[in-house]
Amino acid sequence: MAVKLRLKRMGSKAKPFYRIVAADSRSPRDGRFLETVGTYDPIKKDAPVTVNEEKALYWLSKGAIPTDTVRSILSKQGIMKKFADQKKAGK
Repeated sequence: MAVKLRLKRMGSKAKPFYRIVAADSRSPRDGRFLETVGTYDPIKKDAPVTVNEEKALYWLSKGAIPTDTVRSILSKQGIMKKFADQKKAGK
């Protein structure tokens, strides 16, 4: 099973709100998922992103592939750098 870290759209029309989830790559965008990793609110300006760092690192270590948008979000939070450091330390 190929796992992806991707966005699941929530909220009403014209007021999007996203959850960052770990999901099977074959499931639909808003369909079944394995675990919620964080949230992303593009409407709010003060604190639009919350990510559970432990869950994100866990799924990345298990081979989950983030989509481009989620990779960008994780990079801004510094999680991708921590993952790369862990990967280097493990080798």
